[in-house]
Amino acid sequence: MAEVNISLNGRAYEIACDQGQEGRIVDLAAYIDQRVQKIARSGGAYNDSHLLALVALVLADELFEAREIAAGAPAAAKAPASKEDEQALAKLLENLSKRIDGIAQRVQAA
Repeated sequence: MAEVNISLNGRAYEIACDQGQEGRIVDLAAYIDQRVQKIARSGGAYNDSHLLALVALVLADELFEAREIAAGAPAAAKAPASKEDEQALAKLLENLSKRIDGIAQRVQAA
């Protein structure tokens, strides 16, 4: 198991990864940090937990859009979600937000 040091929003993290994946982890961290810095500069987040939630949503949006494009269905052409889908997504985002808050609290305590 290899280890790599990354920095996100000015905080250093030591990340364990598979041997040979160090460069990939550094590249991913740099990409995430760019998004974090952009959102932080915009003033859209009022604390670290909120900032992490916003970054997670931005990255998830990018992922979903890339999947839609890869599947040949542009995001704008997708049918609106059903009420059940919207409720499930809201619950998922709520749970994700709680998990992010917990992680941020543990990071801040360290």
